[in-house]
Amino acid sequence: MIWIEWVILFSIGLFAGTLGSLVGIGGGIIIVPSLLYIATVFSSLSSLSAQVAAGTSLLIVMLTAVSSIITFHKQKRIDYRSGMLFFIGAGPGALAGAYFSKFFSTDSFMLGFGIFLLFLSLLMMLKDRLKPITFSTEVKRTYTDSTGEIHHYGFHTPTAIIVSFIIGIISSLFGIGGGAMLVPMMLIIFRFPPLVATATSMFVIFLSSITGSITHILQGHISWMLLLLIAPGSWIGGQLGAYLSQKMSNRVLLIIFRITLILVAIKMILDGLHL
Repeated sequence: MIWIEWVILFSIGLFAGTLGSLVGIGGGIIIVPSLLYIATVFSSLSSLSAQVAAGTSLLIVMLTAVSSIITFHKQKRIDYRSGMLFFIGAGPGALAGAYFSKFFSTDSFMLGFGIFLLFLSLLMMLKDRLKPITFSTEVKRTYTDSTGEIHHYGFHTPTAIIVSFIIGIISSLFGIGGGAMLVPMMLIIFRFPPLVATATSMFVIFLSSITGSITHILQGHISWMLLLLIAPGSWIGGQLGAYLSQKMSNRVLLIIFRITLILVAIKMILDGLHL
């Protein structure tokens, strides 16, 4: 590889890590299409397959999550107990998704999933006007932000585990980290404060990406050279995104996430239609 490729790969990691940590999506949704695109430009990467791009991306997402979690932990924004419950579903889902990745045709899924993400972004815009969902049995939490405001949120454990299982499959199957669905789940259904939702999402992404990455490694779906070149930028970006998010209000962070979700949805729809 020439130095220009190194710079591009480092930049991909930096951008994906920063945005992924900022809004709690992990960054894989940026890494995978970026790798597949540059594989058509540089001859040294021409043999890169979609499976290897997804597997490598998931391992990078795991490193990004570790980087951001270090900062989020210092900021006391991670709900570890809730995150562990979400992982009970997401962990097995990640294993299943990694295994089925070699059999799955992505076009129809990309289109359908993109439309679903647009629907989620619409729900997020209207969520304050929607009547909160109540459950007969809830895990209840409180969070006090830097301004002293107390936020109340909670969830129905079986519902959380089932939805997390589906998210785990998708995250591992396409190397996107799962946050594109995990954060909306926490915001819309369980009314998590955005600052807690993004940080907790990265914690769950870290746990689920471990199991998915192991499966991808065993199947040989990792490019170790790409990993070495992208990981430094991703690590820096993970900490940078976590730092920047702390400087933003819940409202601003929510707006950035909505915009990101819409862009991701449009990208997946275009990919599904081959446009």
